[in-house]
Amino acid sequence: MHWLTQPCPTPDAALYQAAQQRQAQLTKPAGALGELETVVMRLAALQRRELPTLNAVHISVFAADHGVADEAVSAFPQAVTAQMVANFLHGGAAINVLAQALGATLEVIDVGVKTALTHPALISQRAGDGTANSALHPAMSHAQLHLALQAGADAANRAHTQQADLFIGGEMGIANTTAATALYCALLDLVPLEVTGAGTGLDRAGILHKVTVVQRILNLHRAAHHDPLESLRCMGGFEIAALTGAYLRAAQLGIPVLVDGFISTAAALLAVRIQPSVHPWLFLSHTSAEPGHAFAIDALQLRPLLDLGMRLGEGSGAAVAVPLLRMACALHAGMATFAEAAVAGKL
Repeated sequence: MHWLTQPCPTPDAALYQAAQQRQAQLTKPAGALGELETVVMRLAALQRRELPTLNAVHISVFAADHGVADEAVSAFPQAVTAQMVANFLHGGAAINVLAQALGATLEVIDVGVKTALTHPALISQRAGDGTANSALHPAMSHAQLHLALQAGADAANRAHTQQADLFIGGEMGIANTTAATALYCALLDLVPLEVTGAGTGLDRAGILHKVTVVQRILNLHRAAHHDPLESLRCMGGFEIAALTGAYLRAAQLGIPVLVDGFISTAAALLAVRIQPSVHPWLFLSHTSAEPGHAFAIDALQLRPLLDLGMRLGEGSGAAVAVPLLRMACALHAGMATFAEAAVAGKL
């Protein structure tokens, strides 16, 4: 998997500066558009054009099951993963509605749903029939890890072929908040009690049980802590691995990435640990309602665009943030300068 550590392009500092200079000339007080100015300058540097655009958005949703669901860590049964994949394929999920509203390309990839599905629109790149129970065994073999990472890279390659301006990764997998929580704890030296949330809607007793399961996972795989690939192999999921591979490859190909919530940010953290030059290519869409998300935000030093209490997954939070980025680009390109509008600048 030599491609994993290939460096990503460096943002164009001259185009960042050119966009910054244009912002200073637009008919508004300096900095008045706040974070909208920052993101558009970053996009200019990444897209290597002074007037960036986000017309072509590519969304890949990766689905897989988790053996740790056997530990009763989710409020929903494992069968829901396959049922939701069917919902995606029939256009009934939140991400379908959002993708249609955005005019985005949406694809669904099965990287390891326990019950294999067949559908003309489903991309099948299965690494297995769900992961092993990470509270008892490593979640996946080395070969399975590589298959799942490659599934993500292939999605990014398709986005590149389609000349996407922006890549969004989504996920579906019952019990994947347990896997992500274990990864947060291992990589960031966190205690499960302060990171573990309700996931699909656990009550207080369910959360405390989930804490004990996460601690068992951490104890069993202590040797893997701080090694991103080994942590992912032992504690993660096929869809988290696919997201990690997708973020790495998208950045390597020069496609900006809009990261979704709790699960997706775990993959972003892994991608940056594997190849630090991924970091400039990442934008964080929103703050998840999961309590552990704040720790990853701090670790990545990325400012979320939205804070709406969302915790759905699927890439939905990222999709909701796309119009905000598009508005930033429209303002940057469409506003008049002080000179064009014959408006006096700052004294």
